[in-house]
Amino acid sequence: MLQRVAIVDYGMGNLLSVYHAFEMVGAEAEITRDARHILDAHRVVLPGVGAFGDCMQNLNRLGLIEVLNAVRESGRPVMGICLGMQAMAAWSDEGGRHEGLGWFDAGVVRLAPSDASLRVPHVGWNDVQWRRESPLFAGLPDHPDFYFVHSYAMVCSWPEDVDAECDYGGAFTAAVRKENVFATQFHPEKSQDYGLQLLANFLSWNP
Repeated sequence: MLQRVAIVDYGMGNLLSVYHAFEMVGAEAEITRDARHILDAHRVVLPGVGAFGDCMQNLNRLGLIEVLNAVRESGRPVMGICLGMQAMAAWSDEGGRHEGLGWFDAGVVRLAPSDASLRVPHVGWNDVQWRRESPLFAGLPDHPDFYFVHSYAMVCSWPEDVDAECDYGGAFTAAVRKENVFATQFHPEKSQDYGLQLLANFLSWNP
């Protein structure tokens, strides 16, 4: 069955690259902020690039927090990318304290590499280490490299929520999964073949 994927447009993020990546793996993708379209989709993607506070403000202003919570409660698969992943945490200290969606018992804090030569933001390709088996990693090697652009990362209270980590002067959370929600700090849509494989796995995931 052709999977309808709603890519949530709340005014932040590289939406077209996410759209084209999903089309490349055979999805019927749509960029939308229409509640009905989001609620009718088979799968929902929350992308994002920018500041946490702006993200939550925009989601609230557009009435999308209630819509996203409804999708999560429906059991349909949801994926977060970069800032979209961070928004699923309980809070962030980026630019002051901000509340998130609270889907994960986690906070978002600034990267603090132990090596002073490593710059923040963290931009570029890095290997990812899986922390548990997952259907979302099917067909991927043990240490695939993905593309990152971020200054903050999620810190989870429960290790069992962490699917993958990355080392950048210290380990940080690279992917999380809980019930019907999966999210990555890296950008699958910018990560060439490995990223496309992960998106294809998301299309067939049945949590």
